[in-house]
Order: sequence, then C-alpha cells, then structure tokens
Amino acid sequence: MKKEKDIVKETLQDFENRILQRKPFESQWLLNMNFYMGNQFCDIGYGGAVRELDKQYFWQEREVFNHIAPIIDIRMAKLSKLKPKMHVVPATDDAQDVYTAKVGKKILQATSNKVNLIAKCNQATKWSEICGTSFFKVTWNSNLGQVVAIEDDGRKIKTGDIEVSVCSPFEIYPDSATHETLEDCQSLIHARAYTSEQVKQMFGVEVEGKDVNVFSLDGISSSLGGLGYSGLATRVIETIKHDSVIVLEKYVKPNADYPNGRLIIIAGDKLVYEGDMPYINGVDGKREFPFVRQICSEEVGNFWGVSMISRLIPVQRAFNAVKNRKHEYINRLTMGVLAVEDGSVDMDNLEEEGLAPGKILVYRQGANPPKFLGGESVPTDFEKEEQELLDEFSKLGGTSEIGTMEAMSQSIFGVALELLIDENESRLIFTTDSMKSAIKTVAKHILRLYKQFATFPRLLKVVGENGDFEVLYFQSSDISSDDVQFDTDNENNNTLSQRREMIFSLLDKGLLQDENGKITASMKNKILQNIGFGVGIFRHVFVIIEMVGGEIGFGVWDSSVDLSELQTKNADMENVRMAEGKDVPVKEIDQHALHITQHTAYMLKNIYSKENVNGKVEQKFLEHIKAHKAALKEE
Repeated sequence: MKKEKDIVKETLQDFENRILQRKPFESQWLLNMNFYMGNQFCDIGYGGAVRELDKQYFWQEREVFNHIAPIIDIRMAKLSKLKPKMHVVPATDDAQDVYTAKVGKKILQATSNKVNLIAKCNQATKWSEICGTSFFKVTWNSNLGQVVAIEDDGRKIKTGDIEVSVCSPFEIYPDSATHETLEDCQSLIHARAYTSEQVKQMFGVEVEGKDVNVFSLDGISSSLGGLGYSGLATRVIETIKHDSVIVLEKYVKPNADYPNGRLIIIAGDKLVYEGDMPYINGVDGKREFPFVRQICSEEVGNFWGVSMISRLIPVQRAFNAVKNRKHEYINRLTMGVLAVEDGSVDMDNLEEEGLAPGKILVYRQGANPPKFLGGESVPTDFEKEEQELLDEFSKLGGTSEIGTMEAMSQSIFGVALELLIDENESRLIFTTDSMKSAIKTVAKHILRLYKQFATFPRLLKVVGENGDFEVLYFQSSDISSDDVQFDTDNENNNTLSQRREMIFSLLDKGLLQDENGKITASMKNKILQNIGFGVGIFRHVFVIIEMVGGEIGFGVWDSSVDLSELQTKNADMENVRMAEGKDVPVKEIDQHALHITQHTAYMLKNIYSKENVNGKVEQKFLEHIKAHKAALKEE
C-alpha cells in the first residue's frame, strides 16, 4: 500500500499536469469575462495570459460599445424562464409504487425550495453562458439537518441533509479535455481555495496558510476613451489571497483496483482522507462523480462547452473599430486640420489654444495665414458596415429584435409572427436541453442520496400546489424510483392572449364539463394537469370562468378543494401516528375505501416487509382497517 507522502506527491503532480492541459481553455474564459464586463481592448498574449492593448496615438479613439453584455443578458432572461418542475415516474403500476413516486415528487419539491435550486440554476447558467461550462455539485452534508444526539463533549449529531452548490469551470480538472461527457472521464479533480481556519473546521487538521493565486475584479483607468478624456473598465486580474490553502478532491471511478471508486482529499500538502467514493449516486446502485455538467454549446471532441462570447469577440472588435474610426473622422471634420506655413505664427500658442472664436491671430508679414484643410462628409461605408455588424451580433448570439414583439403576436400579426418567434426561440434549444438534462440529473442525485442516507424517518415541509402547508415524513424505503421527468413552464409559450385562447377553446369543446354539463373543481384540476399546465394557468381558468358567470375574483378557487387529495394526506398522517403506537379513531368524514387502500399499502411496505414484524403496531393497523370496513358496510 502506498504511503501518505507518495499519495500526496502523486496527486499534486497529477494536478500540475492538468493545470497545464487546461491552460488554453482557461485563457479563453478569462478573455470572455473581460469582454462581457467591457474590458475589450485586450487579447491572449504569450504564455496564455490576458494582456492589455495600449493606444498607438494619443488622439486615438478607444471607446467600448459593448453589445456582448446585453446579448448575454437577453439569453439569461429567456433561459431563466425554464423552471425546475419535476415529477417521478413510478417503477411499476402497483399502487405502492405510485404512492412512493408521489412521495419522491414531494421530496424533490421540498428539497428544491430548501436549497434554492432556481437561484442555483441561474448561477450555473451565468457561468455556462460566459465561460461555456458550469457544474452542480450534489453532496451529503452531515452537519445539516435536525439534531438527534449530543455527545459528551457537546458536539451535536445531526441527521445530515442534501447540499447543492455551483462550481465554476475554474475549479474542475478532468483527466482529459478530449472526453465529450462527464461520464467518459475516469477521474476528476475539484480544487478550491480555503483559509487555513476553514480547513481546520472542515477536516480538523492544522495546515499552514500560504499566498494563493486567485482571480478577482479590478477597476482600472485603462487606455480607453478618446481625444481629451479617458475611460474606466472592469477587468479580471490575478490576485493573491493570503493565509489560504488549496484543497484538492480527486475522484476516481470504480475500477478493478478500486471496486467502490476512490476519493483522495489533500489540504495543502497533507492527506486528510483516502478511501471509497462516498456516494451511491449512479444508475443501478453504482458510485459516480457528485458533479453534473451544464454547457452552453457543444464542441465536437471537447469536454468544455463553447460560450457565445467566444464567437462574438471578433464581431465586437470589428464593431468597436468601426465606431471609433467613425468618431475619429468626425473629430477631424468638426475640429479641423490646420495648414500653417513654417515660421509664420507662434506654434506653441496655436497648439495650446487652437483657433478659438474671437481669437486674434498674429502671423508674420508677407506669410500666408493658417487655413483649414477641406474635409468631406462621413462616408456611407461606415453606416453600412455598422449595420452589418449589428445583424451579425443577432445571428451569432441567438437573439433578435422580434422577441420584443411577442406581446402583439396574437392580436396583430397572427400565425406568421408566431412562426418567426418559434424560429427565434429554437436558437436556444441546445442550451435549454443541456439545462433540463442537468437539472434532471441533479434531481436523480438528490433521490439517490436520500435513498442512501435517510435510514430513519425524516421530516420535510412541503407547500402544496393549492398553497396549503403539508408536513411529510419519509425514509429511504419510501423511495422506490429515481426516474425523474422534467416539466418546463416556459412563459414564452404562456402569454395572456394565448392562455385566454386556449381556455375558451377548452370551454367550447366541453372538456371542462362533466356528464351533467357542470364544471367541478376536481375535474378542472385533473384535466389541466394532464395536459401539462400547472397552478398558474389553473388560476386563469377560474378567473375567466367567474368573469363569464358574472363574478370577478378568486371565490371559486379559494373554496374549491380536492377531497380525494385531502383524504389521502389524512390517511398518510394516520399511518405515521399508528406506526408510533398511537391510537387513531375512525371518523365519520373519512372516505373509508381510500383509507383502507392507504393503510394496507403502508402495512405491506413498512410492516410486513421487515423480518421481525412489530405485533403491537400490526394489531393497531388491523383493528383500524377493520373499523373502516365496518363503516363502509353500513354506508
């Protein structure tokens, strides 16, 4: 077995090799970030460093006309409309599997709210849009959750919980950049800088802090601006972070030598962990990397995604050049260029003051007075090239001005404009597919980690679709499927006019009425959910129906409830109380057939599935079910 020093040396050497391998991509990311923030007179110099480009002449116009930032902001605004709404597909059509699938959906809903998954998605999308790639890290943090015990030294033992974080591409080092997917990699290194105090809190080891190179933002008075003024640009620079330690986490996939994979954690030059990969987060109980990759656009044969900024940089440089040359031309027309005979005037005075209005110009007797050279108007080539570059921005960036006309699509332009809007939105399809795939994989990781670590009942707080508050008890046995499907709620396809048209169409076709021609709240809810609409569109149905009926407001919505759903929730809570040994009486308002089904499913899943059946708990359930059956016969 290798000694600790050999493991540390080998890992650090592997890390250095990966740094060199990733350097060209890192330089491009830095260039993208600089262009996004407006520092656009720079390029990649010798050694891969981003260098500033100086003015060639003092009078040279060097203003930045940043079109990259608004294009990325528009793309971000469109992509942020993709909401992470997920549901779990049952493993079979068995009633218990259907029930556990509903539990899995509620687990995902509660966990998404708890870890603020929407904000995490927006953060990851920002990184992928600027640098081309971003990563989610889904782990189990034993310091989270409820306190279950307190040790003699006062240390609290907690249940642990899911932790989802976003990693920039600067932190991830794959074994090869030629792998096209994360699954193709055999090993992965996650590197992040922490202070020495943080390392002590995390791993309980003393590590000497050093100066670590990190990237930060810096406002500089650069060579931007023009004749007589200077500009300010924010750039990304390499700075020093003091008293810091680089923590390396090297993940190795399961292989013949390490059937459960391998995880090596090094803080500075000390080995703090070496063992199996801790998470059973892959398909069929396999151990995989706790990372999920999201990209902007794919490049063949490359692990790293491509950002739109990389494609827009040449156009942005050309646009800045055209605008600045145009302004220089205008400067010459407005300020003029003087022709002066040698020795005829005081040159120092003329250079400082120019030909100001009312100025008395003294020139040598017999000499020719200074005069302006004739100028022409601004060539039309400037305007033509400027417009062509603006069009190229829209083509390469996947955005267009048609997006601002969507509100008029139904009322004015009809089907023709709708087709143009669909074509405009289809430019983002690859990015949205990557986002959906990443979120779906994150959801699968969440369910698999709960399946692994939630060994005893846990409490989750869930806000239901009707706005009601629900407390959910679950444990690992309640998770039988990790087949997650992702539903999108894209506001681009859900405008007010489109919602009205769809709702009136449903009403005309009679889809919202029962056999008696009446519209029940339960039937409306089921129909709208089955055709893929959530609560937001459901509320609009009630608003319009009430307006048709002469009432305006949410009265029907507020008073309408799905009794079957409430009965199911009540039966589930009774299962928890009876499992704790408490007596639960049968109530007159119970829907007895539904309660019998829920109680029987719970017994088969949680009582009879164990080798040693708890006789007292079994008897309580049997007596309770018997009482329900008796009440059902009386009905």
